[in-house]
Amino acid sequence: MKHSIIRVVAAATAVATTALALSACTSPSDDDNGKLVAFGPQGDNGSLADNLFTQQVEKKFDIDFDWQTTTYDGSVAGEKRQVSLASGDYPDAYFLVPWVDAFSRSEILKYGQQGVLVPLDDLIDEYAPALKERFEEKPDWKESVTAPDGHIYAITQWSECFHCSYPSKLWMNTTWLDKLGLAQPTTTEELRDVLRAFKENDPNGNGVQDEVALSGSSTQPIINYLMNAFTYAPYTSPSTPPGLVMDGDDVTLAAASDGWREGLKYITSLADEGLLDKAAFTQNAEALKALGDNADAEVLGAAVDLHPYDFVTADSPDGRDKNYDAVAPVAGPDGTQLATWRSPVNPLGMFALTNKSTEEERIKAIKVIDYLVTDEGDRLGAMGPEGEAWVPAEAGDVALDPELEPTFKPLTYDETSNASWRSMGQYWDSLEYRNAQVVPEDVYSPSGYERRLLNATLEYDPFKPDESILFPVEKLWPDLDSAAELADLQTNITNYVTQAQAEFVTGQRDVNDDAAWDAYLSDLDGLGLPRYLEMMKKLYDAI
Repeated sequence: MKHSIIRVVAAATAVATTALALSACTSPSDDDNGKLVAFGPQGDNGSLADNLFTQQVEKKFDIDFDWQTTTYDGSVAGEKRQVSLASGDYPDAYFLVPWVDAFSRSEILKYGQQGVLVPLDDLIDEYAPALKERFEEKPDWKESVTAPDGHIYAITQWSECFHCSYPSKLWMNTTWLDKLGLAQPTTTEELRDVLRAFKENDPNGNGVQDEVALSGSSTQPIINYLMNAFTYAPYTSPSTPPGLVMDGDDVTLAAASDGWREGLKYITSLADEGLLDKAAFTQNAEALKALGDNADAEVLGAAVDLHPYDFVTADSPDGRDKNYDAVAPVAGPDGTQLATWRSPVNPLGMFALTNKSTEEERIKAIKVIDYLVTDEGDRLGAMGPEGEAWVPAEAGDVALDPELEPTFKPLTYDETSNASWRSMGQYWDSLEYRNAQVVPEDVYSPSGYERRLLNATLEYDPFKPDESILFPVEKLWPDLDSAAELADLQTNITNYVTQAQAEFVTGQRDVNDDAAWDAYLSDLDGLGLPRYLEMMKKLYDAI
């Protein structure tokens, strides 16, 4: 399969106390024959041992890897990593992928304090000049990886992917808009009118009312785009708590506000009219893609997603992948017009060294990470070889940001190639670095896709929420004494909010009924919301 390389970015529940105590005292392994035992995910395109970049790194740094591999299935990868730690049979080093499985902040702090993960700060100071320079360029990155005790136990990914910073975008079939003589909506009621026309006026021209006006998937909450016309909808993911916002000095749950209720009323009204696909709350990404790629006819009018190739295949035979353009945030009844924003700070640890590694192995391993944050190392490690995955920019090339000097041009290459570490090698992705890549000006071609996403995101950037309401959950470090309680509260509240809002929208609960809404708020209190907010405020104050 051929694709353009686009930088778009990608358990065991109990840990025995005795095992951890023993593992914390473990000496460097003497049975690895001088090899760095490394844990990492391995795809179906070849082994990490045979990987071209692995071999280049081994030669460059005189390092010999002994890979313990897992899959790109997050649940499988996470369980294998946690079992290794619980048993004490863990490797010298971890090379992980955040969107698969990586160390949470609780794990980083716990295993760091137990001595399982070794501090990296002295190694960085002495052997990682490029990483130190990157930390100086992006002080928020260094701050985010530094634990409260002043040590760095794991390296995270720094990603200023511009289009990723606004994940909840509405992509609308503008071919249908043109056919029906409609303009892109700018308000919630204009959006309703467009969706109604999509549903009722046969824009695909097959004489059947089979159009799905608006859909999405459970992995990228459709509620966020629509809710932002009423109140701010914070970014959430499996690794973050339920959406929290600041109200002055107070930490509050967005989904418990009056504005959230008003947003749910609007969203419910769309669902009641059949303008919003109720399956959007339960279906996975594959089901949404099947809808967008429907073989019988083009049936999808609009979708909320990070980017359109998520729900329609690139280079579709009928060209439908070119039909979707981003709609800027619409304004609500009172003029509210916001966009969900995602911080470039990633709290998940990708690289860590354990107490089983020798000093010599630690030095070599940190040099590998130092290389990966250089421009050369990033391109070779995350993309692939020069001439196959990318080429240097040439005279006349235009960077993604025309104001920048272009540096490299991604190429189309065989994705079955086993020549790079891909996401496992992507630590450094600054805005300046990304935007200096050469991207064709045909935004509807796969090779020009990144420019299409940039242009779409420029429509959202003016609606970034004010810093005063953003709750910086990605910067918090846990209190290990109360981490278990906090995790339970977070899980219970998150699951309840997700379930309840789906029930409101699908009519199982009546969002217009004061008693039903009061019961929802009462249930949240019963699940410990006041205690949860109190604990989160304490962590926030400690930043």
